[in-house]
Amino acid sequence: MRTAALCAGLIVAGGALAQNGDPLMSQTRQQVVPVLPKVVAMMRSTVKAEGAAGAIPVCREKAPALMKERAAALGWQIRRVSLKTRNPERGTPDVWEARQLAEFNLRAAAGEQPGAIEAGEIVTRPDGRQAYRYMKALPVAQVCLNCHGEAASLPADLKAALARNYPQDRATGYQLGEIRGALTVIRPLP
Repeated sequence: MRTAALCAGLIVAGGALAQNGDPLMSQTRQQVVPVLPKVVAMMRSTVKAEGAAGAIPVCREKAPALMKERAAALGWQIRRVSLKTRNPERGTPDVWEARQLAEFNLRAAAGEQPGAIEAGEIVTRPDGRQAYRYMKALPVAQVCLNCHGEAASLPADLKAALARNYPQDRATGYQLGEIRGALTVIRPLP
C-alpha cells in the first residue's frame, strides 16, 4: 500500500500545532534535516559532472534512498511531497501534508523566509496511537531550476528525459526561492 494512502488515515488530535520551541519539533528537525544538504550536494556535483539529465537519478532514486535509510534507522516515515508532483506515486501529499503546504505558501507570501518554514503537530492515528507529524519547506535552490524552472526554457534532451522518467510531471515553472515542496515525517510516539 502506498505511503500516502497510509498517511491519509491520520486524524488530527487536539488540532494544536507545535511551536518552534517544542522539543518534539527540535528533536525531529535535528534527526532528519541533515539529510537535505546531502541531497543538494549530490545534485550539484552530478549536474556539474553529467548535466541536468544525468542528475535525474539523484532525485528519483538516491534522495529517496537516503531518506529511506534514515527512516529505517529511526523507525519513522520520511519522504518528500509537493502540490505539483513530479512522481505522483511517491510525492503526492496526504490531507495533512496538503494543508501544511498550502499554509507554507501563505506564510512565504506574507514574507516568511521559505527555508525557515516548518510545522509540527501531534496526531492520533486511526488505531488510537499518537504520532508526531513534522514538515519542513523545501525552497527552490539554483540547482533545482535546471529541472524545475520554466518548462519552455528546459533543453530538449532534458525535456525528453523528464518525460521518460516522469510521464505525469507537473513540477516545472518554479522560481528561485519558491517552495517546491516539503520534507515530511511521521514519528510514532510512545
